[in-house]
Amino acid sequence: MQHALNWFEIPVADLDRAIRFYEALTGRKLRREAFGGPGEELAVFEVDERGAVNGALLRSSQAQPAAQGTMVYLNASPRIDLWLERVPAAGGRVLVGKTALPPGMGFFAHILDSEGNRVGLHADA
Repeated sequence: MQHALNWFEIPVADLDRAIRFYEALTGRKLRREAFGGPGEELAVFEVDERGAVNGALLRSSQAQPAAQGTMVYLNASPRIDLWLERVPAAGGRVLVGKTALPPGMGFFAHILDSEGNRVGLHADA
């Protein structure tokens, strides 16, 4: 097993709004894809390397945004501060600012996205 995680989905109510939020946050485009039945759609995060952990935004009647439950941490490299600066302008809120982890483990933060999901950020600096 190369990674403990290989795919994630962040549930969204408004896919267009969520795409705008995550593109502004990450500085990267998301790729829209049809998925499942009527009204179900994905917006996939693009990754640079084969075998990297990847995921998508998911609009589906079976998945609802939530601030509680499992939390996904996005790779906010090279510096978490850059990502945190983008959150308010993108339509989100910083819940927990940059916080140091034990030595050698980097930093984390928690944000509330445009859909009401609590999402973690992680970076070495």
